[in-house]
Amino acid sequence: MNGKVTTNRTKLERGRSALGPALELVHTGRAPTRAVLTAELGVTRATAGAVAAELEALGLIQVDSSPGAAAGSQGRPSHRLSVNDQGPVVLAAQVHADGFRAALIGLGGRAVATSPGCVTISADPAQVLGAVVDEGAALLRDTGLRCVGAGLAVPSAVAEPDGTALKPPYLAWPAGAPVRDIFADRVRAAGIVGPVFAGNDVNLAALAEHRHGAGRGAQHLLCVATGHRGVGGALVLDGRLHTGSSGLALEVGHLTVHPEGRPCYCGSRGCLDVETDPLAFLTAAGRTPGPEVSLLQQSRDILRTEYDDPGVRIAAQEVVDRLGLGLAGLVNILNPDRIILGGLHRALLDADPERLRAVVADRSLWGRSGGVPILPCTLDHNSLVGAAELAWQPVLDDPLSLVG
Repeated sequence: MNGKVTTNRTKLERGRSALGPALELVHTGRAPTRAVLTAELGVTRATAGAVAAELEALGLIQVDSSPGAAAGSQGRPSHRLSVNDQGPVVLAAQVHADGFRAALIGLGGRAVATSPGCVTISADPAQVLGAVVDEGAALLRDTGLRCVGAGLAVPSAVAEPDGTALKPPYLAWPAGAPVRDIFADRVRAAGIVGPVFAGNDVNLAALAEHRHGAGRGAQHLLCVATGHRGVGGALVLDGRLHTGSSGLALEVGHLTVHPEGRPCYCGSRGCLDVETDPLAFLTAAGRTPGPEVSLLQQSRDILRTEYDDPGVRIAAQEVVDRLGLGLAGLVNILNPDRIILGGLHRALLDADPERLRAVVADRSLWGRSGGVPILPCTLDHNSLVGAAELAWQPVLDDPLSLVG
C-alpha cells in the first residue's frame, strides 16, 4: 500500500515538474499536438495528457477535444494543443526616440490589444512611463482580461541588478534613470499585479524572434537592429539572452566601421551607431529628416518607393558596406549560426540581399565556406513581444504560480 502511494506521489511530482517545460513548448509552437508534447517531454502518454489537462485547467492552453490526423499522416490521431485565446495577458511597453506604445500580449507572443501610442517623449522618465502604463491600464479595462505581469523595453543599456538605464542616448533622460523601479511604481499605482521587468529593446527583440520568429531553432543567434535612432545588438545562446556580468553585453553600436566617419556620442568616430542608422541613411541620400513621420519610417518608405533613384541606391550601398563590415567583425568574434536584422537593416537586406551577404563573407575569417545565414526579423513590434517574454517567464518557469 505504501509503495503504491509513493509511486502515485512520484508520478504526480513528475507531472508537476513537467508543467513549465510543457507550457514553454506550447508557447513557442514546438508542441502542436499531445503526441509531440509526449515525445518532447520524454514522458508517458498518460503523464502528457495529465500535464496538458492541468495547463488547460489553469486557463493557459486549449486541448482539442476531437483529435484529428493531419493530412498525409499515419497512426493514431492526437489532440491538438494551442494557447488559450481568452487566457491571461501581460502588459508590454516600449519607449523609443519617436514615441511609446503599450500592448497586451498573450501566450504565444500574440498581441491581444495595442494602444495607438504617442509620438513625443518628455525629458522626465516618470511622466513618460506613467503615460504608457495609463494606456496599458486602459486596454486592460476595455478587454477585461487578467494581467499577470509587465515588461518594458527601452533604447538603452539596462544595468543589472539595479534596472537602471545607463545612457539613453536619444532620449533626454538623465543617465542612470531607475527605469524599472519607476515603471514598477506606475504599474502598482494602476492596480496591475504581477512581477515587473525592464530591458534593452534590441535584447528583447532578439528574445522574441528566437522564440516566435526568424531566430527560432538557432543555437547561437545574433541580432543587430536599428531602432528609430542608433544601432543595437543582442546574442541568444541556447534560448537565453547573453547579457554579460551586469546586463551590458553586445553594445555593438560602438564598433568602428569608418575611422574617419561621423563623431559618435561615445567619443569615438565612425561607429556602427552613427554610420548605419536611419539618420545616417537619410543624410547620405541627401534627404531632410521630416517631422511628420519617424526617421525609421521615412527611411523605409524611401527604400521601398525610390530605390531606383541613383542617390538613394548609392546611399543604401554605402550603409550596407559599413553594416557588412561590422557584421563580419561580429562573426569573427561570436561565430553565430544565424544573424537576424531588424529596423532599417532589415529594409536594407530586403533591398539588396546579395550585396550585404557578400560583404560579410568577404570580410569574415571563414569566407564563403563558413557563411552564416542572414535573415530579416519577422515579428511586428518584436521589442514589445520581447518585453512580454520577460513578464511571461515566471509563469513559464512555474505555471502553478498563477493559482490564487
